[in-house]
Amino acid sequence: MTRTIINIMTVSIMALIASSCCGSGEKAQATEGITSQAMETIMARRSIRAYKSVPVSRDTLDAVLRCGINAANAMNRQSWEIRVVDNARQIDDVTREFVRVNPKMAEAPGFVNMFRNAPVVIFVANATDSGMSQIDCGLLGGNIMIAATSLGLGTCCLGGPVAFLKTDDGRFFLDRLGFSEGYELLYAIAIGYPAESPDAKPRDTSKIRYVF
Repeated sequence: MTRTIINIMTVSIMALIASSCCGSGEKAQATEGITSQAMETIMARRSIRAYKSVPVSRDTLDAVLRCGINAANAMNRQSWEIRVVDNARQIDDVTREFVRVNPKMAEAPGFVNMFRNAPVVIFVANATDSGMSQIDCGLLGGNIMIAATSLGLGTCCLGGPVAFLKTDDGRFFLDRLGFSEGYELLYAIAIGYPAESPDAKPRDTSKIRYVF
């Protein structure tokens, strides 16, 4: 994943302060004396890299995805496509090929699949003919991750598996996703019930400046 997309998704999280998709989450204040339920959910979000082997219902996924497609986007073009894989057999198929090419990856403790062992993976593609599409997709992903957090789910935005899917060895799975012509896979989001509770990593507030 490019640094640009990571920055876009960070911006999208801030854009969700007023979102109604967010529910209860770990108590945290965005700014001393100023907080809200949405802010608490944003501050509680973590990148989760360990998941329980518990399925996520499609009703829950639909709710999260509806928040995703309600993200701000240029001219309401909705220049994204989304594919959701919650079939363990499909995930196992591509993982076997990934391990064949990268055998050392399977030696990681507790390795189950190449998507951080998540039971569900959301794949997001951008429209290659739209200069704003990657930004739109970043905003979509931010909505998805915050909405998931509000429902007790964990997520992790993934770039490494996407790079593999774009190789000759992974192309068979990318073809299965069936993105329309003119769309290119941009990133994936692992999603499931978290099996870890990582602490927040420090953020550099010096990156923020008011311009007078």
